[in-house]
Amino acid sequence: MTAPKPKLVVIVGPTGAGKTRLALALAARIDGEVVSADSQQVYVGMDIGTGKASAAERAAVPHHVLDVVRPDEDMTAARFVELADAAIADAAARGKPVVVCGGTGLYVRTLLLGLFDGPPASAELRAELARLPAAELHAELCRVDPASAARIDPHDAKRAIRALEVYRLTGEPISAHQARHDHKAAATRYPARLVGLAPPREALYAAIDRRVDAMLDVGLEAEVAALRAAGYAPPLRSQQAIGYAELHDLAAGVVARARAIELIKRNSRHYARRQLAWYRNDAAIAWHDGVDAVDLAALAAFYEG
Repeated sequence: MTAPKPKLVVIVGPTGAGKTRLALALAARIDGEVVSADSQQVYVGMDIGTGKASAAERAAVPHHVLDVVRPDEDMTAARFVELADAAIADAAARGKPVVVCGGTGLYVRTLLLGLFDGPPASAELRAELARLPAAELHAELCRVDPASAARIDPHDAKRAIRALEVYRLTGEPISAHQARHDHKAAATRYPARLVGLAPPREALYAAIDRRVDAMLDVGLEAEVAALRAAGYAPPLRSQQAIGYAELHDLAAGVVARARAIELIKRNSRHYARRQLAWYRNDAAIAWHDGVDAVDLAALAAFYEG
């Protein structure tokens, strides 16, 4: 008889909403561990700008799927699921419940529902699309698949190319394929309770601004300088992440420091909106306007039920 899958509380929401704080509080309450579902926290050497849990927090609560690739290596949703599955199974074998925490919607959806069976890659089509600037790719995506365009960073050429590739090969937006796959999934890969944090917009934007200031105060510029010294810089996909791309431009003399900081805050707000757009139609998520509004006792009881 197959053993039941471990139960998961999955914490989602925009950057700056308090997901890490909630995950740490819940994990401490249930003596559990955290699996990060963040596509930037996978990179070694990218700690401050990705909002990675601190060394002290990770000593108190074990974290998984952090620091698993170098900044010049690729990371995929399929690879994330492989690593997350292994971490969840290992924790379960040791009797430890797991909290999943992260703002990368694709990672969360793939962990719970698996990948949809899309068409195989077309080297010829990808080469054609790769010749286009990111802005042009995103403009075409806005035209043929507005739902995906709202969720994909305008600078994320890799994901835009895949979305356009699926559209051109099938005549149907990738968002439609994904929605159909999600609908057909009779059950998630794990029994899960989804908890969303979505503070009011003004409060969220103020929190994002404070978060950026705090990252700068504790050494984000030095972190980017260390990455540059190690040979990691744009156009590497990892170095186009918000907070890194702008400071690479600062180091290269493209923008002034005040403008770079302004752009980090603005781009973080835009990213928060895309994150919320990703989850907008997911009825399974129980939304809360802040960490303090979440009933930790009820979440802890979910693991025991």
